[in-house]
Amino acid sequence: MNSPATKPICNAMTIDVEDYFQVSAFANHISRDSWPSQTCRVERNVDLILGLLDAAQVNATFFTLGWIAERYPAMIKKIVAGGHELASHGYGHLRVSDQSEAEFMEDISSSKHLLEDLGGQKILGYRAPSFSIGTKNLWALDTLLKAGYRYSSSIYPIKHDHYGMPDAPRFAFYPNGADGLLELPITTVRIMQRNYPAGGGGFFRLLPYPISHWLIQRVNQQDKQPGIFYFHPWEVDPDQPRQQNIGLKTRFRHYVNLSRTESRLKSLTRDFKWGRMDKIFLTKS
Repeated sequence: MNSPATKPICNAMTIDVEDYFQVSAFANHISRDSWPSQTCRVERNVDLILGLLDAAQVNATFFTLGWIAERYPAMIKKIVAGGHELASHGYGHLRVSDQSEAEFMEDISSSKHLLEDLGGQKILGYRAPSFSIGTKNLWALDTLLKAGYRYSSSIYPIKHDHYGMPDAPRFAFYPNGADGLLELPITTVRIMQRNYPAGGGGFFRLLPYPISHWLIQRVNQQDKQPGIFYFHPWEVDPDQPRQQNIGLKTRFRHYVNLSRTESRLKSLTRDFKWGRMDKIFLTKS
């Protein structure tokens, strides 16, 4: 924890609001056409998260799929009523790398307008599904600016088998100048000339909690920067329907330690100071 003599840095707590059957790892096993017939768990899980955040007096940013918002408008209103920031995760969890510029503009514009209509607040932030903005499609950042977004949290400066831009800056930066879009990468630590994940996701479930605590503490104390942490509603749901037709690697990544996530999140909200992305990184709302 931070020393009592120093004011604690406020880190950003973020949630990528999608249901278990929408994750990219299941894309080849669960068709999009079947989504409406799947057993949805997102409302139950978001209610649990909202209760956890309220108990800890933490406000967060909810990067929400338009597909989800359209079907659960009451949930969107609960998020906003709780004092949280509503942001976009796109409409249908399509990777940016799988879209043309025109398709991407339609996706981010439709989700932005939908969320603004339902939530009654301006949507400033966007996070790409599977952190799918990188070296080959940086044009997407200009498209986001044209669509009216102020910031993105879509570039992950790590080496990963599905995503990542390891040479990108580790902390907040303007890829195209100060008049452009602000990019807010998920938190990493730099050890022996390599970036390692320190901002949640599957690593938060895989590794013992003291390691996650040490990583965030290192960023706050050594780098003197706010951390950006993320997780998904399905990660607090060990009772979600289990998929039977997936590989061992995918099965491990998705299901490891789901039963421990809730208690670890409670520890995380107790051990560090947390807030919304817009309040931490934007000088104007």
